[in-house]
Amino acid sequence: MSVDSLKPNRSRTRRGAVVKDVISRWTFMVPAIVLLVAVLAYPLLYTLQISFSDFDLATFAPSSWAGTGNYEDALGDENFLNSLVVTGIYLVLALPLQIVLGFGIAFLLNAEWRGRGVVRALFLIPMVVAPVVSGGIWKIMLDPLWGVITWFLGLFGVQPIDWFGDAGMAMISIVIIDTWRSVPFVVLIAAAAMLALPKDVFEAASVDGANWWQTLKSISLPMLAPIIAATFIVRWLGAVKMFDVVVATTNGGPGQATNVVNLYIYRQAFQLLEFSTSSAMAIIVLVITMVLTFVFLWGSKKLEDRL
Repeated sequence: MSVDSLKPNRSRTRRGAVVKDVISRWTFMVPAIVLLVAVLAYPLLYTLQISFSDFDLATFAPSSWAGTGNYEDALGDENFLNSLVVTGIYLVLALPLQIVLGFGIAFLLNAEWRGRGVVRALFLIPMVVAPVVSGGIWKIMLDPLWGVITWFLGLFGVQPIDWFGDAGMAMISIVIIDTWRSVPFVVLIAAAAMLALPKDVFEAASVDGANWWQTLKSISLPMLAPIIAATFIVRWLGAVKMFDVVVATTNGGPGQATNVVNLYIYRQAFQLLEFSTSSAMAIIVLVITMVLTFVFLWGSKKLEDRL
């Protein structure tokens, strides 16, 4: 048998091995794909269908085609637009504060001092507390009459503060509670990133006489910039879903001061039974979130390329 006659057989054998490898890999992925379709794709497509339809409460299913009417109603709803603004205010206040506090605390916890292991463990506690429970605990602590924080501030002559009754203080209270819950997550990521930084760079800086501020500004922060950007995006995706803490504390009040968009959509759907309009609102929020996430990812990539 000639060598030339063996080449097609080898080629077919190689192609068969590649096909089998691809099939085996996709076989392992099938359960995950089915799960993602069941819990993500189907609800999303069904919500999209409802947003373009009139919802029949008798059959509890979308009925006639409504076109873009539901989206026009949603965009013409001043309360919905106000809830977007309220959510934006919350995000602008909370996210930078959480990132700065998280990385700052991580720097302190990475320093050598006695008892830091215990403090690290204690910092994880807020992460495992349910958001509704966190809101309930903080509502008791911030009570203007009987709250422990009111009592503590009173020791320094501070008058009782109506944390949840005043429009401005209510938003600040939500930011404080969510920061208490979320900072440990940022600390966890930041501490792991700092431990992965190369030691020889810091040793060289120490030999050159750099102090802690110069080391932080010129070495640590530039090397951590991609991690900071990635952590911001992860927290953005979590914070934009704010709902539980608001329900447990202010319930959107006073007035519309803390009526975040998720709470408003929930009320439209499950209290007023405006399923078509609320579905359109949910799709609008999804699109805004996807666009901003893409912008953040693009900015993160540009930042990483510059460094």
